[in-house]
Amino acid sequence: MTSSLFDFHLPHAEPSTLVAFAENSLDRRSEYRAADCVEAAFAAANVHAFAFAGGKLVVKHDEQIVDPLFAPYELASLDPIADEAILLGYLKNGEPRLAIPVKADPDTLHEPLRAADGRTLYRQQMLGDDLLGQFAQASSLLTWNLNNRFCGKCGGANRSEIGGYRRVCEACGHTIFPRTDPVAIMLVIDIERDLCLLGRSPHFPEGMYSCLAGFVEPGETIEHAVRRETLEESGIRVGRVRYHASQPWPMPHSLMIGCYGEAKSFDIHRDEQELEDCRWFTRSETAEMLERNAATGAVSGTTSPPPKGAIAHRLMRDWLDWS
Repeated sequence: MTSSLFDFHLPHAEPSTLVAFAENSLDRRSEYRAADCVEAAFAAANVHAFAFAGGKLVVKHDEQIVDPLFAPYELASLDPIADEAILLGYLKNGEPRLAIPVKADPDTLHEPLRAADGRTLYRQQMLGDDLLGQFAQASSLLTWNLNNRFCGKCGGANRSEIGGYRRVCEACGHTIFPRTDPVAIMLVIDIERDLCLLGRSPHFPEGMYSCLAGFVEPGETIEHAVRRETLEESGIRVGRVRYHASQPWPMPHSLMIGCYGEAKSFDIHRDEQELEDCRWFTRSETAEMLERNAATGAVSGTTSPPPKGAIAHRLMRDWLDWS
């Protein structure tokens, strides 16, 4: 059999499909939208929308059933802000899917309605993979539109166009497009000793250790970001870098770029402002951490990994599974 550029020796064919927020089957048609695309979508007989109150997703929660989709008539009681609606895309059957902010207080919703943020949605597995990916798209776009009401050049009012995928200044015509912030997240490996480097930030839950991470800076490659962030946070120098997987992270609009890095130095000198602790973990310690978390959840007094669905969890698991 002839090998090709697209042959990889990985534990999974495409690891990015195994993280939260990654699946999304909508046809976005973001380059082929009419000026009235939102109005036309709302007029469709089969349209459904996500409703966001105070940045949280409103869901209909009835015992074991969680439904995040609202028909237009169901939105009325939530006081929707129609002018800020976003067109996400279309299902294969042509059904439009939108997102709309509402004025309802997320803390005073009446049963069966409740509001949940992104972390709660994925950690409690409240939505299926495809709906969770659509939520990520919706949350990121709504946040970006909300944060860009005014022009960064002249201060004039920005108007939303093509269903929330473009904003144009009404005074000077300056045009902006949705923002995605790239973040390098890396599992650094000591190949000779078969160890991985994990750290814990002061804001982590008790006992949790995770991969080091940081924003990719302007004029910087992903590989250089991996090396720089690892050196700054832990004092470890990194040689070879290998991309592994990515994850949309709608808190508020990041793209996590998961990599493996080869350690070229081994004595840790952590940045005490960034990390509460940083140390090497053996393969067996990492496996026990993941297995213990899967069986019982976080236990006081023990180490725990990032939640399943987080790309850091995927990097740790795939290091163990790599053949």
